[in-house]
Amino acid sequence: MKRLCLLITWCLTMTAMAQTAQGQAPVLQSNIQELWIENGNRHIYGELFTPQNIRKKNPIAIIAHGFNGSHEYGRNYFETLARLGYSCYTFDFPCGSVRSRSDNNTLNMSILDEVSDLRAIVKYFRSKGHRHIVLIGESQGGLVSALTAAELKKKVSQLMLVYPALCIPDNWRERYPQRESIKDVTELWGVKMGRRFFEEIHDMHPLDMIGKYRGPVLIVQGDADRVVSMEDSRRAQQLYRSGTQLHIIPGAGHGFKPQEFKQEMEQLELFLK
Repeated sequence: MKRLCLLITWCLTMTAMAQTAQGQAPVLQSNIQELWIENGNRHIYGELFTPQNIRKKNPIAIIAHGFNGSHEYGRNYFETLARLGYSCYTFDFPCGSVRSRSDNNTLNMSILDEVSDLRAIVKYFRSKGHRHIVLIGESQGGLVSALTAAELKKKVSQLMLVYPALCIPDNWRERYPQRESIKDVTELWGVKMGRRFFEEIHDMHPLDMIGKYRGPVLIVQGDADRVVSMEDSRRAQQLYRSGTQLHIIPGAGHGFKPQEFKQEMEQLELFLK
């Protein structure tokens, strides 16, 4: 019978290895564990960061990286989240990156698979007694987090989207207006993707779906982002419930510089408080 399981291959009590983008020295004591979660025949590698001397079932943030990213992106959040009493799970989507420790065959990359993986991760932590679960998604991981929150609804306590790539289906429909025009292999920024990725999103319209989530939402994006649409983030703010925050960082592009990331962390801290 298929079920989620946890494999802890090592556990280290140490000074927090998380560094902010500004290179601050680690200051918080923590436990860091390599943690594998199974989703059917998919094996998801991640790191679970837990500050010491906090409640066992403390709030947890699950961080989803963007296109061709990795769990290392999530380490930047450790210090801020620890200060707020949060555990943090950062992971590699199987087939989501050429550097993925879960599975680096990007020809099998799939938005729907990534939604399934994130859903399985939420289910795992709920099974361990965590009831306050925050999803944080960057770029493509933002799209995946938004779609997952719309499915799980009240099982997700809060949602943070960092320059979310809600425009991915629209962009690829423009490239491949007809299914017949989709290539067997498409390469983007040196990453090869298979036909299935594009077939699955051909009729997907995220802005018709994500508003089903009615919990608190924070969106952070730069107004100089040339990769994803600023207008999609503004539209998402309208679709979510009243009070959804859209924080725009002047001059920031797709991927924040140290001072821009500091602004993101300030907004995250206010949001979670």
